[in-house]
Amino acid sequence: MYLWLARLEAERTTPELTWFPEPYRHELSGDWAKGAAAWEQRNAPYDQALALAFGDAEACNQALAILERLGAAPVAEALRREMRRRGFAVRRLGPRQSTSANPVGLTRRQMDVLRLLDEGLTNGEIAERLFVSPKTVDHHVSAVLAKLEAESRGQAAAKARSLRLI
Repeated sequence: MYLWLARLEAERTTPELTWFPEPYRHELSGDWAKGAAAWEQRNAPYDQALALAFGDAEACNQALAILERLGAAPVAEALRREMRRRGFAVRRLGPRQSTSANPVGLTRRQMDVLRLLDEGLTNGEIAERLFVSPKTVDHHVSAVLAKLEAESRGQAAAKARSLRLI
C-alpha cells in the first residue's frame, strides 16, 4: 500500500523502512534504479517496469519496452503520455505500421528503392533521385534483396511484381 501511495504521489506518512522487503524499501526511499534492479532479480518484470518509469528518459524507454513485451498496452500508453509530459523522447518500438503491413516487411524507403530498381537504375542514380548517398542505397538494396530472398536486382524486381508490390 505504501509503495502505491508513493507511486501515486499521494499524501502519506511512510513508516520505518527497515522492515520492508528490498525492492519496496528502495523505491520508497526514492531509489528507482535499485528498486528496478531488485525487481529484476526477483523476476518481476512488471514491477521492474513500474520502478523504471520513475527514472530518466533511458529508464522510461526501458520500462516501455518491458511493458510492450508483457502486453501491458494501457500502462505502456499511460507511460508514453507521462514521458511526453516530462519532455522525454519516446523511442518507437518495433516496426512502423506501414512496414508491418508490407507482405515482406519492406520499409517505405525500401519500397522507393525497389521501384527504382525495377526501372533499372544504378545505386548512384537511385541515390541522386532519393537525395541520399550511394552507400545508403547499397544498404537499402541489400535489405530489399534479403527480404525478397532474391539473388539479384532483376530477380528482386520480378519477385516484387509477382507479389504485386510494384
